[in-house]
Amino acid sequence: MLTSPFFPLKYKESSVFDRRSEVKPAGNFDKANPLSDKMGSTMTEYRYPLGSVLYRNLHKSFLLIKSARGVFLYDTNGKKYLDGSGGAAVVNIGHGVREVAVALSRQAGKAAYLSGVQFTHEPVERLAAKVASFLPFRDGKVFFLTSGSEAIEASIKLARQYWFESGQPEKYRVISLSPSYHGNTLAALSLSARKHYQEAFQPLLLKSARIPAPYCYRCPWKLEPSACGVKCAHELERAIERLGREKVSAFIGEVIGGSSTGASVPPPQYWETIRRICDRNEVLLIADEVMTGLGRTGKWLACHHFGLVPDIVVMGKGLTSGYFPLSAVAAKKSVFDPIWKKGKSFLHAQTFAHHPVGCAAGLATLKYLGRKELVARCARMGKQLKHQLEKLLEHPHVGDVRGKGLLLGVEFVRDKRKKTPFPREKKYVEAFVAKALDNGLVLWPNIGQADGTNGDLVMVSPPFVIRESESTEILAKFQTTLAAMERTFG
Repeated sequence: MLTSPFFPLKYKESSVFDRRSEVKPAGNFDKANPLSDKMGSTMTEYRYPLGSVLYRNLHKSFLLIKSARGVFLYDTNGKKYLDGSGGAAVVNIGHGVREVAVALSRQAGKAAYLSGVQFTHEPVERLAAKVASFLPFRDGKVFFLTSGSEAIEASIKLARQYWFESGQPEKYRVISLSPSYHGNTLAALSLSARKHYQEAFQPLLLKSARIPAPYCYRCPWKLEPSACGVKCAHELERAIERLGREKVSAFIGEVIGGSSTGASVPPPQYWETIRRICDRNEVLLIADEVMTGLGRTGKWLACHHFGLVPDIVVMGKGLTSGYFPLSAVAAKKSVFDPIWKKGKSFLHAQTFAHHPVGCAAGLATLKYLGRKELVARCARMGKQLKHQLEKLLEHPHVGDVRGKGLLLGVEFVRDKRKKTPFPREKKYVEAFVAKALDNGLVLWPNIGQADGTNGDLVMVSPPFVIRESESTEILAKFQTTLAAMERTFG
C-alpha cells in the first residue's frame, strides 16, 4: 500500500531573511500596488483577450486550478480532475510531495542562484553523479538546462562542436524521424515533423533530413513487425548515403515515440540496427529521452529496454517531476575529449544552467523515485492500465492502444479496418479532450500523426503513484467520453 506523501504546503518565513533590512518605497506605492492580490479577483473567465496573461491558445477558456495532490487537480469551484496525462507526461512522482517542496525552499534560502560559468555547488555535483549512475555508458558528463527544447539545441551544438574540434568541420547535417517532436525552439522545431507548428516559421528553420519513424501501426510499407526486418531502420543508411557520410553529424530519435506517434514502441532490433549504422558511418547517436526518461516507461531510461548505448542522451520533464524547470544533456566523456584537448569549452552558455534550486529539486525527485520504488511501480501499473485501456479496442473509433510503462497512447480512427483518420477539419481529438475534461479527466492530445495533417490520438501518462481504483476510473471516464462523442460524430 502506497502511503500518501501529499500535504497542504505551509511554510514559516526563513530566518535567513531579516525584515528590518527591507527598504520601503517612497510615495504612496502601497495604495496603488500593481502587485496587489486584489488584482484580477473579479475575473470569472480566463481567456484571451481578458486579463493580462497571454494564453497560448487564444480561442479557449482556461480552468483556474487552485491546488493539486497525488493524481488529482482541484479548480476554484472545488471540482476534481484526474490528471491522466501528468501534465505533458511531466508529473512522475505526483503532485504535492512535501520533501521536494522543502528541498526547493531550503536551497532557495541558502543560494537561489549561482552562475554556472563561475561556480559549482553541492546540488549540481550530487545530481550529476546520480544521473550518471543510470546512464547507459560510463564516465558520462551531465549539463543541466531549463527545458527539453533547449537541451535538444545543446545536444545538436555539442555534436557539431565534437566533429569541428575532431578535424571534420564539414559534418553538420542531422537526421531525424517522421513523425517526431523535439521542441519548439528553431533548431529543435527544424528536426521535428510537425507541419502545423512549422508552417509559419519555414523561412527560419534549418535544412533537415528525415526518415520514417518506427511507427508500426502506420508502417509506410504495410509490413508486420515480426517480419519487417526493421526496414525503417535501414532507411537511415540510405539517408546518410544521399547526404554524404562526410556531412552527417548526428542522428536523433525518441527512443519510444512521444506524443507524435502516441507511444509507439519500436521492434526489439530497431535500435541495435540504428546503432550499427551510426558506428559504420561515423555518426553520433542522440537519444531524445525528454518524455521517456526518468522512469516513465518502467525503466530509468527507455534506452535500457533495448540495450541501446547512445553517444548523447537528452532528458527533461520528469527530471524534477515539474516542480522546477530543469533538463539535461548527458554525453560520453569521449564526446567532450576533442573539445578539451583543443583547449576549448562547450559552446552553449545559458544564464540558468546548473541552477541550484532546480538541481536541488531534481535531486529530491530522484531520491523520492528511488526510495518509493516508483520506477518499478510505473512498470507494474503501466501493464495494468494498458490492459484496461485495451478494452477500448471494442469501440469502432479506437484504432490502437500502445505504449510501455505509464506512457500510453490511444489512437482514434474514422474507419478501423482501413485505419482512416478523421478529417482534420472535424477536430475530433480537440472535442474528445474537452469532453473528457468536462468528465473530470485530463488527457494530452496530438494531431497530424497519420499523414502530417490528419490524425487524432491522446496520451495517457498519469503520475506513477496512481492506484488501481484510479486506473479503473480513467477507463470509466474514457468510456463515458467516447459515448458522448458518438452522439456528436456518430
